[in-house]
Amino acid sequence: MINGRNWRDVVALVQTEWHHLTTINASDRRWAMPFCAALASGLPLLVGAYFGQLNFGLVSSLGGLVFVYTPKTPLSHRMVVLMACAFGMSASYALGVMAHFWPLLLVPVLTFIAILVTMVCRFYAVGPPGSLFFVMAAAIGAYAPGELMQIPQSVGLLTLGALLACLIAFFYSLYHLRQQAAEPVRPLPPASFDFVVVDSVVIGVFVGLSLTVAQVLRLERAYWVPISCMAVMQGGSLRAVWNKQVQRIVGTAVGLLLAWVLLMLVLDAWRVALLMMALTFCIEVLVVRHYGLAVIFITPLTILLAEAAYLGQGSSAVMLQARLWDTVLGSVVGLLGGVCLHSPRLRASLGPWLRKWAPTFSKG
Repeated sequence: MINGRNWRDVVALVQTEWHHLTTINASDRRWAMPFCAALASGLPLLVGAYFGQLNFGLVSSLGGLVFVYTPKTPLSHRMVVLMACAFGMSASYALGVMAHFWPLLLVPVLTFIAILVTMVCRFYAVGPPGSLFFVMAAAIGAYAPGELMQIPQSVGLLTLGALLACLIAFFYSLYHLRQQAAEPVRPLPPASFDFVVVDSVVIGVFVGLSLTVAQVLRLERAYWVPISCMAVMQGGSLRAVWNKQVQRIVGTAVGLLLAWVLLMLVLDAWRVALLMMALTFCIEVLVVRHYGLAVIFITPLTILLAEAAYLGQGSSAVMLQARLWDTVLGSVVGLLGGVCLHSPRLRASLGPWLRKWAPTFSKG
């Protein structure tokens, strides 16, 4: 039996959880940033639609996601950061595409990518979305159909999309810096071994574990499983991990309904391009305010990004159901990984063991 005091505790807990999950954050992000982000991802699609090669545009559009890494620093620093991110995106996608042809290497390669890009992003204090889009590029590339000799073409298309994003970011920055002063380039914060190495290894291992579970369950085109796992584990605390897990599952469920409605429409290449630009704009407006709301639009965007070239070749209902299970599986594994990531006992035991294998770690 639940007495009055216990019932009040339950109500208070529910109210606290509801507050955490529904809080809308304030943001000073102006319309120009979401518009240019939509342009960076959408312009390759429009070019692909014009030439009747939407599949080429989709690959380049993935490279256009580099734009969201634009920092608020002076122009010279912005462009260096973006060019480095463009290289990282191209390298991650290239490794993912190559792993597609050697399935036994898929889990080790994705684990390696998740560990490496997380280390780099943490060491250099790369802001949101951090290592997520690099892992997403690798995962989508790993499940993209194609032939071995098409690897240079695919990597080249993504690189062109990333370079276009850098060009758009340059002109956006010229406009933005006239409206708002740049933030100073702050010194990099002290990067401890645990924060950079231990955390990255834990994150990478669980990203690989999520993909392993997906393969054991024989999930088809399970690229969304490691992406969901990585997204959930990026929370800075166990509370943030829990919030992201719940918001991602709920947001994905609602987003799949939106995707189902959109897929019922007659979508040619031009409509796909414009639709994806609209979704990108909505995402960049919402993601800094509420992650769960942004996921509603992220879900159909990623489905179109990975599947638009093959629409009509299978059942949309089956595809959407698969993406829901992928999200639930990835989020649950990510939550377990978050528990381990923020466990003092695990960190205390794993840290010394990793130090034995690591070279001398120092900053500078």
